[in-house]
Amino acid sequence: MREIISTDKGPKAIGPYSQAIKANGFVFISGQTAFDPAAGKPIEGDTAKQTERTLENLKAILEAAGSSLDRAVKVSVFLKDMNDFSAMNEVYARYFPANPPARSTVEVARLPRDFRVEIDLIALA
Repeated sequence: MREIISTDKGPKAIGPYSQAIKANGFVFISGQTAFDPAAGKPIEGDTAKQTERTLENLKAILEAAGSSLDRAVKVSVFLKDMNDFSAMNEVYARYFPANPPARSTVEVARLPRDFRVEIDLIALA
């Protein structure tokens, strides 16, 4: 059994994918970026600011699925520039202050809308 998760508190999918899928006791969230769903536009700014908006989007989608960031088990971070790792990591640490999930961080050639960071997440439902 799988359930499609969708909330106006997170960016709407801009292609043939769901914000998240809840299945077999897990929530799988599609890659999120620094798009502000309330304003309906991308957040401008540095990697720290974009990471914060991205994590807020993930948090909102998790809450819509009945879960939370403290139930995250795996996170993948995609950075436009690995030189921004420290800035991303500083913000990230505030959202996962204790018992953080497993994580991968990689540099990629380009992200949608030229964002500086994209993050996807798997959590317990």
